[in-house]
Amino acid sequence: MSQAEQTGAGVPAIETDAVSKRFVNTLDLAARIARRLGADVVEEVVHAVDRVSIRVERGEVVGLVGESGCGKSTLGRMVAGILKPSDGVIRYKGRDLAALEGREARQAALAVQMIFQDPFASLNPRMRVADIVGEAPLYHGIVGRAELSDYLDEVLRRVGLDPAFKRRYPHQFSGGQRQRIGIARALAVKPEFLVCDEAIAALDVSIQAQVLNLFMDLRQDLDLTYLFISHDLSVVEHISDRVVIMYLGRIVEAAATEALFAEPNHPYTQALLAGVPRLDLRRRVYEPVKGEIPSPLAPPPGCHFHPRCPHAMARCRQEVPALREITPGCWSACHLNDG
Repeated sequence: MSQAEQTGAGVPAIETDAVSKRFVNTLDLAARIARRLGADVVEEVVHAVDRVSIRVERGEVVGLVGESGCGKSTLGRMVAGILKPSDGVIRYKGRDLAALEGREARQAALAVQMIFQDPFASLNPRMRVADIVGEAPLYHGIVGRAELSDYLDEVLRRVGLDPAFKRRYPHQFSGGQRQRIGIARALAVKPEFLVCDEAIAALDVSIQAQVLNLFMDLRQDLDLTYLFISHDLSVVEHISDRVVIMYLGRIVEAAATEALFAEPNHPYTQALLAGVPRLDLRRRVYEPVKGEIPSPLAPPPGCHFHPRCPHAMARCRQEVPALREITPGCWSACHLNDG
């Protein structure tokens, strides 16, 4: 079974196959002249995502977890079609997104929507809620102009907003209300798949629970599928069916939520979970993962985690561990599993 076949048979809602993303900081004129004169100046390449293969089944919630800078948001933007991969293939219902054209491409683009972290920055401050939410469904012919007002009322009620607010501007709302507007905007085009990029991280803790419950209700009512990106393991444990752990552009572990939290395999996953407070371990001293995540400009060779890993050996510094199934449904990329 291949790395991409982590969750069994069937055509997944979304599948990435060895997807990579590199950002190249090209040299400006002065740097090019300096290089011609013999200066040691080279283009900087950020290795944001490195040959990542995941699949999300229809109706499933997959939590994508990792520290800041690990590439999880970049992967989410590629899945949502905002960024194009440098290498690899992204498939929607088994079809290569890059190969779709015309009507099929438009339908796929509408079917996969993204909800962003900052609910204020993602909304146009000069547009009223009615225009923010209604622009896309009107443009794509999902609803006619005559029915638009009633349609907007329905969408706003579904996310817990009073339809009377649709003439207001984003600055007139609280953070939680603005995030609901962002969710309404995504739902207005009737998507099947939502990429939630730290969608509750910018909200107060009390509001986080409300928005999280909204996501769960929408999943049940609208048969939605989620890629839920977060750095907060407690949130991911609450909402996800399966968890994928990402480190410096690579997947290091993937398993069903209950199995991963009960018995993490990869040393990085173990370190992350060791820092999550639990009621049954109140006297324990919690520490963050030791060291800092290396720069994606110059990722370490071999296993990217080896500079911070307490179990690192010579092989880890030289050879990239393969992501393979170690127990049914649990995938891990660690040389310790070969012993």
